[in-house]
Amino acid sequence: MEHNQKYKMEDKKADERLVRIFSKDIEGNKNLYVGLTKIKGVSWAISNAICKKMNLDKSKKIGTLTNKEAEEITKFMGNMNLPKNLINRRKDFETGEDRHVLGSDLELKKEFDIKRLKKIKSYRGLRHTLGQPTRGQKTKAHFRTNRRKGAGIKKKNETKT
Repeated sequence: MEHNQKYKMEDKKADERLVRIFSKDIEGNKNLYVGLTKIKGVSWAISNAICKKMNLDKSKKIGTLTNKEAEEITKFMGNMNLPKNLINRRKDFETGEDRHVLGSDLELKKEFDIKRLKKIKSYRGLRHTLGQPTRGQKTKAHFRTNRRKGAGIKKKNETKT
């Protein structure tokens, strides 16, 4: 009975613990497989690849990771050797190399790409500026802007009797 109580106490501590991986706080009650997807730039497929390459149990709770294991995961994610189809930055505009960008770097790269498109006034850049879809979707029914509540609805005339 004592062993079960001790295990439950450790499990509760692990659930309450926040683990910082790649400058993102992840709740301790999540599985490793699910928790890694909370990092910007890590999809389910990449999370699966990380778990397999590092021989980690996917169902292990993140809260039970030691600081050393968390650092190892961060270090591995910094220079991942992933298949080309999983990489999110193929043929980078500035460097021309294939890399996978994570976290705040991903947000910055995306922001700079959009600014570059706007600056050269490409079609995609103009669509970004106007707040319209950039990938060819129809706009008759969706992406409608400047819509007010009740626009196009006529009020009924009240007649006094």
